[in-house]
Order: sequence, then structure tokens, then C-alpha cells
Amino acid sequence: MRTTPHGPAHSVPRRPASTRRTGWAWRTGVWAAVGAVLLGTVFLLYAEPDFMVMMADQMWACF
Repeated sequence: MRTTPHGPAHSVPRRPASTRRTGWAWRTGVWAAVGAVLLGTVFLLYAEPDFMVMMADQMWACF
């Protein structure tokens, strides 16, 4: 097998750095949005007194 200073002759060329960064930023943005929705949902549920009482009763039932 013939090799070059950058690796084997049959190596797969890498994507440009700009493409890799765009994919990373997109995934980070999606995860940030998912986290924000989850935190907002939890905040809204904790603002409900009946929900808090129900959760406390269920937690206490575990012990």
C-alpha cells in the first residue's frame, strides 16, 4: 500500500471546516431549544399548586 505524508492513498477526504462547524452549531441550537422547552414546562408545572401537592404525595408514597 502506498502512503502519502497525509495518510493512505485511499483515505476519504474530510469535509471543509466550515461545514463541520455549521453542523455543530445547529445541533447545539437544537439541544438548547429542547432544554429551554423542558425548563419552561417544569416551571409552569411547579407554578400549579395542585400539581405540587400531587407530586409531594407521590414522592412521599415512595418511602
